[in-house]
Amino acid sequence: MVNKEQETKLVIITGMSGAGKTVAVQSFEDLGYYCVDNLPPALLPKFLELMRDATNNIQKVALVMDLRGREFFDSLFEALDKLGKENWLEEHILFLDARDKTLVSRYKETRRSHPLAQDGLPLEGIELERNILDELRGRAQNIIDTSDLKPKELREKIVQKYGEDNQEIFSVHTLSFGFKYGLPIDADLVFDVRFLPNPHYVENMRPLTGLNKEVSSYVFKWSDTQKFLEKVKDLLQFMLPQYKREGKSQIVIAIGCTGGQHRSVAIAEHLANHFSTNYVTHVSHRDIDKRKGH
Repeated sequence: MVNKEQETKLVIITGMSGAGKTVAVQSFEDLGYYCVDNLPPALLPKFLELMRDATNNIQKVALVMDLRGREFFDSLFEALDKLGKENWLEEHILFLDARDKTLVSRYKETRRSHPLAQDGLPLEGIELERNILDELRGRAQNIIDTSDLKPKELREKIVQKYGEDNQEIFSVHTLSFGFKYGLPIDADLVFDVRFLPNPHYVENMRPLTGLNKEVSSYVFKWSDTQKFLEKVKDLLQFMLPQYKREGKSQIVIAIGCTGGQHRSVAIAEHLANHFSTNYVTHVSHRDIDKRKGH
């Protein structure tokens, strides 16, 4: 194994059950971290060996460790002691906490039992968990009390603390598809453009796609297309900031035509290009290659 030239960031996410570890690990995923949920502490040394391997390009890792692996905590403290001696690794412990009353309320809302009090009261499990985690809490570089935080506010704190300068985690993904192949299951918004003139019926355009200039020019030359784009852009310019403010990390806007080859492709490309000035945008074409004989 060879030391990496670039320092690897390792964040260990731990804390009280019900304090927000699920929201935290999702936030780190949005920040581009390689995330592992519920890694047994005894496996941490082996995992570090894999991270140190110069053949991989993992530079940011977040690991969730909680009391489901409590029998391994002695191994965790031993591993943490070794982490400080690794000059290729930047190690950081994030401890999520909350008031007992808040944790009890969250367990009541979800109707879940505490992992340390399966047959008892949630408060009994919470008190036992605090005692077990007390030493680990003292070793944490960052402690966040989530008692009064909404999930969106917790995400914002994590982005502020662990995000890179000017890192934008909200993105807009435009996706073209063909209705004949079914609706995309991951779409947040779906627009049907089958009412627009279809290049499929122009013989020389039939084998082409909306990525071809000839086809896109045909799609955009109609007044109905221009009016549709005007209204959709106006709607999205209003909606996208609202989604971002709500804390969503990505919006998938699906544009559908009959076969997903011509009209939807051209319009998805156009919308992605239009919003790229204000947002991180991605575009994909699910069914562009499914036409007969391709």
